[in-house]
Amino acid sequence: MNAWATENCAKCGNILDDNLECPECVVCGTGVGTDMVNHPPHYNARGIECLDAIRAATSDGYQYYLQGNIIKYLWRYRYKNGMEDLKKAEFYLKRLMDEYDEITK
Repeated sequence: MNAWATENCAKCGNILDDNLECPECVVCGTGVGTDMVNHPPHYNARGIECLDAIRAATSDGYQYYLQGNIIKYLWRYRYKNGMEDLKKAEFYLKRLMDEYDEITK
């Protein structure tokens, strides 16, 4: 690809990489290397993960936030995103376990 030319994803408009692939396509979900469970790009702004901002803003309530997300993803996995929702529940459970470990040390 010419260094001066750019092409955009037909679905979301993101600039395609040198392999003409959309590196972080949130709209079409085909991003190469996009981790929609652990680090979805739509929950990251200017290098700040949304979960980190929520943790800082909620303080002691952060554990309840995590618990609520675990319940949500377990509740809906059969009806919406299947294994992806189970992985998200696991992601939040691991975070809750880490939080618990920090508090009980």
